Amino acid sequence: MALFITFEGGEGCGKSVQSRRLYRRLSKLAIPVLLTHEPGVTALGGKITRLLKWSKDINISPMAELLLFNTSRVQLVEEVILPNLEKGVNVICDRYADSTTAYQGYGRGLDMNKVVAVNEIGTTGLTPDLTVLLDMPVEKGLSRKSGKTKDRFEAESLNFHRRVREGYLKLSEQEPERWLVIDAEKSKEEIAGMIWQKVSKLIPR
Repeated sequence: MALFITFEGGEGCGKSVQSRRLYRRLSKLAIPVLLTHEPGVTALGGKITRLLKWSKDINISPMAELLLFNTSRVQLVEEVILPNLEKGVNVICDRYADSTTAYQGYGRGLDMNKVVAVNEIGTTGLTPDLTVLLDMPVEKGLSRKSGKTKDRFEAESLNFHRRVREGYLKLSEQEPERWLVIDAEKSKEEIAGMIWQKVSKLIPR
């Protein structure tokens, strides 16, 4: 099976920029690759994204968030990620199950055993080969979003985002062989170089 790479991090960390850069680099080398993201790629995911990120008139409980993200995730895995991996196409995904563990587990404070159990269902057991964490102080990440309309998560308190960051760092410590942690305050070029140094050793040629 091909390589499955995910990008994680708090708001404004630059993961979307870096996932696109990696996708372009692999494409230029004629290495089969697909770039996708959570939760809004499939038709179902798009509807769930609008509900989770932009709903203003309804209350969504943390447990409902957990279930909705994983509803979208299982559709993405079955419809997009697994079929491509099985065809030998390397898949890059901007956010995956670790986002749910960080945001709904550590950020919202849900019972971690329940988060892990639901994530296992949502991923159908599919774990990334490599997860890139772009880490930076939450104040600096959020400042990159200033002037833009904030979604439900971006509008959360600093303490919420600090818990999310702490969660990501704990996850990376638990599985150091899977995670590549990078200081997101470095230049875009330096970050891209560090990612490529790691990926180039793993990618099937």
